Amino acid sequence: MSTDAEAVLRDAGHRVTRQRASVLQAVMDLGHATPEQISERVADVADLSTVYRTLDLLEETGLLQHTHLGHGSPTWSLAQDHAHVHLVCARCRAVLEVEIDTVEPVVTALRDRYGFSVDLGHLSLSGECRHCGTKRAETH
Repeated sequence: MSTDAEAVLRDAGHRVTRQRASVLQAVMDLGHATPEQISERVADVADLSTVYRTLDLLEETGLLQHTHLGHGSPTWSLAQDHAHVHLVCARCRAVLEVEIDTVEPVVTALRDRYGFSVDLGHLSLSGECRHCGTKRAETH
């Protein structure tokens, strides 16, 4: 765990424990990871319920964020300085991160027309990646 992450936890009134450090390191190593994947990585120091509590705490402190990339468990990643949207390929399950300004016209239209405010930190769009689209076109 970096000293910056330790400072964030301490400033929020939390202790830096081996379990917290291990969960954060697992997320850093895995990228977008489910609680189950993280739990496998830290099984020597934390069970699944501890992983879930730790993920919630690390999100509360601003170190992590979760996103629903489809059906099943949410995935967790480091909270980054810049927000991004996740594009999820329905065929190969690849995840591509794109800048917020890519979807800004849609976000603005939803706000202006319907008064709906999009939670961009949790936004994911399903579709087909370029690779799978090319493969599909080649077979037809």
